[in-house]
Parts: sequence; structure tokens; C-alpha cells
Amino acid sequence: MSSVTAEDIVKLFEADENARRRLAKLLVPEVLTEPNARLAIINAVLRDVATKDDVAKLRDEIEKIRVATREDIEKIRIATGEDIEKIRTDTKEEFARLEERIEVLRKEMYTYITELRERVSKLEGAFTQLVDRIGDLDKRIDALDKRIDSLDRGIDYVTKVSWALTISVLATLVVQVLMRFVTP
Repeated sequence: MSSVTAEDIVKLFEADENARRRLAKLLVPEVLTEPNARLAIINAVLRDVATKDDVAKLRDEIEKIRVATREDIEKIRIATGEDIEKIRTDTKEEFARLEERIEVLRKEMYTYITELRERVSKLEGAFTQLVDRIGDLDKRIDALDKRIDSLDRGIDYVTKVSWALTISVLATLVVQVLMRFVTP
């Protein structure tokens, strides 16, 4: 017969949950009646118990963090509002400059087209033998009209792109602000 070591006994108790419970039921009454053992258990438990002072300190720390967080949020809200307002102002100014430039180009084009039409009119009356060349001028005028239409479409495209860029910048700012809250 082989001898059973303490290590073997521990392994057997680890493997058998029912045997562990029965052993605990046998040992607990004995441990509780032994004053030194009872005192050791109480001291071990007391080390893990939080005191009122610990709870009060924790509450104070939580309150400080809450106040600091509110202050940070307010600072970020103000900074974000200022940034958005600056972007809004800059965008309005840029649109105003573009509208002015577009208006200048439209007037120039209108003047140019008007001048071309006047020339064509004079040429039709004065030079009937140049009908073929006048037809070419009409084609140029049609091409200019197409260019104006193309310019209008280009301007519409630039406007849409400007809005898209503005929205993407705002979305990026919002994501950055949110990321500051999410990352510690």
C-alpha cells in the first residue's frame, strides 16, 4: 500500500466538490469555536471592508472628477461653437466672393455676346457675300452659349463641392470632439 501525501489529499479535494463542502462543514464549527482562529478570520475580513472615511473620500474624488468633466465639456462646447461660427462666417464670405466673381463673369459674357450679336447684325446687312462666315459666327455664338451653360453647371458643381467639404469638416470636428470624450 502506497502512502498518501498532503499534496495528494489537496488534489483529491480540488477534484471533488462534494467532499470539499463536507470538509468545510466539519471545519467551520471548529474554527468558529477556536478564539484565535475566529480572530484571524475577522481580521482578514476587516482588511477588505471599506470604512465610512473610504466611502467619503471616494465620493469626494467622484465629485471632483464630475465637476472637472463638466468644465471640460463646457470648454469644448464653447470652443466647438466658436469653430463652427468661424467656419460658417468664412463659408459665407467665400460664397459672397464667388457670387461676386460669377456676377462679373456673367456681365462680361453678356457684354461679349451682345457685342458679337451687334457685329453679326452689321455684317449681315453690309456683307451678304460672307453668309458662310456669318454661319461660322453663329456657331461660335452657340458654342459660347454652351460654354456659359457649362460654366453654370461648373459653378453648381463647385457650390455642391463646397457644401460637401463644409459638412465633412463639421463632421470631422464632431468626431474629434467625441473621440476626446471616448479616449481617456
